[in-house]
This record gives sequence, C-alpha cells and structure tokens, in this order.
Amino acid sequence: MSGEADIESLYSTMREAAQLVGVACSRDDAWPVLTAFRDVIDSTVVFNIVTSGGRVKDVSFDFTMPPSAGDPYDIALAHGLVEETSHPIRVLFQDIRKRFPVSAHGVDHGISRGFNKTYIVFPLGGFRDLAELADVPSMPASLREHMSTFAEYGLDGKVSAMAVDYANRTWNVYFNGLGAEQVERRAVLSMVRAFGLPEPSGRLLDFIGTCSAMYPTFGWDSSRIERISFSMRTTDPAELPSRAEPVLEKFARSVPYAYEGDRVLVYAGALSRAEEYYKLAAYYRMTSETQARVGPAN
Repeated sequence: MSGEADIESLYSTMREAAQLVGVACSRDDAWPVLTAFRDVIDSTVVFNIVTSGGRVKDVSFDFTMPPSAGDPYDIALAHGLVEETSHPIRVLFQDIRKRFPVSAHGVDHGISRGFNKTYIVFPLGGFRDLAELADVPSMPASLREHMSTFAEYGLDGKVSAMAVDYANRTWNVYFNGLGAEQVERRAVLSMVRAFGLPEPSGRLLDFIGTCSAMYPTFGWDSSRIERISFSMRTTDPAELPSRAEPVLEKFARSVPYAYEGDRVLVYAGALSRAEEYYKLAAYYRMTSETQARVGPAN
C-alpha cells in the first residue's frame, strides 16, 4: 500500500474507532500527525481509551517507528505539532540511545488532545536494570530514590520501555514479566503503601492479580509517584475492567483490527491519589515481536 493510501486508510480507521465512543475525529485532527509520520509509521498501531465514570474524553492513536527514523519529538517539531523546549526532559531519550540498544520508538497522539507522549522500547531479551538506567545523566533522581522498593518487589532487570509526556512533564517506566508473587495482594498492598498511594479497591486488586506488567508515573521535578498502572493482555472483551466501565467492552468488541484471529487487547487499571480507573489498548496492527512483548494472553 502506498504512503498516501495507507494514511487514508488509517484516517478512516481513526474515525471509526473514535465514533465508537462519541469522540469527534475530523481530517483537521488526524491529518497533521499522519502526514508528519507517514514514512515512518511502523507495523504496530494501537487505539487507546481511558475511562472514568463511564466517559471517554479522547481516543489516542499510538504507533511505533524504527529507531533509524530518529527522535519522534524532532519529527513532531519539524511539522509544527509541538514547540521546542529547553527543559531537561527533552534530552532523556537522546541520552538513553547513546547507552543502550533500542528496538523502537513510539508515539501517543490524542485525536482531540494532539501530540501527547513518546516511548523508547528496549529489545526483547534486552530489558534494562534499574542501576544502569539511574546512571543515565538526564535521568530524574526519582528513579534512584525508588530503586530499592522496585528491587524488593522483584522488578530489577524487567524495564521494557520508558515514556515521556512533554506537555505534562511526566514520565513512565514500564516493567514487564511480573510473576504471580508480584501481583499477590499482600505484595501489591505493601508496594502501594511504600509509594504513598491509597489502598486499591477489592475490584482493582482482583484485576491486578491477573496482570503481567506495571508502570508508575512520575512528575519530572518530584520524587513522588503520581499513579501506578497494572496491565494484562487478553482477547476477551468481557474482562473485569469492562464490568466496571461497560464502554470499554463496547470498544473492545467493535474497534477495527487488521490481522488474523481475535483482537488483541490490553486492559489496565490505574491507581492515583485521587481515584482509580481503567484503560484499554486495542491493537489495530501488530508484529510477531509485539505479540511476544505484550505478554501471554489469559
């Protein structure tokens, strides 16, 4: 498929996904990001929604791109999707690429909110240790401050990716390959207390017990963990989060996808100081590496 035909197809799919949850999507919304990244959008494309109280404010169009394409923020800057910033958040991924192999970059672009965040993804078999990441010159001090807690929880050597939200000055570290002992209730409760977060509800704890990945969110200038999310892969739209937020199941059952077999879905539950809520990532296109990365289906 030619570049022009591919972005026309992606635009049509974006509109279809957005309409499922009542989010407006016009050519003016979609075309800037599609044309900016038209030559580098890789084989993995995901639609993300976050819901609280039965409402979805936006649909995110996420995609990967090869490391050879360069820094996604540079591409977004060249096409007027973002503004330049002198904040140290700008150089974190540059510093990481100098030290470690990277298998992909990722972009999270909200249909309504615009360019949101970028990801850096480490190769399968090449997940990073906490200490080596903490030694990256531009890494926020908060990672080192929480290293001992992460290590006690069994997360050392499990860092699969990181993300930076430039507008909100927040960042994430993604841990993959959680075992049963790490999603057991007592372990989870101990960890969230150590992070100063409130105790999760029984429903969220039940969901966490099915998960294989987690990712805390930090503010750049504070060591405090703002929220923590746990995620699991499934092909079943009727997982526990959809019973908490039925709009998730509606989206999971109907969102377009372009590969053989059932839709691949990743449900997540998030706990912040103010609330808990659920998210859904629905894969529209995916590679065999992505299949392996997101963890075993339940």
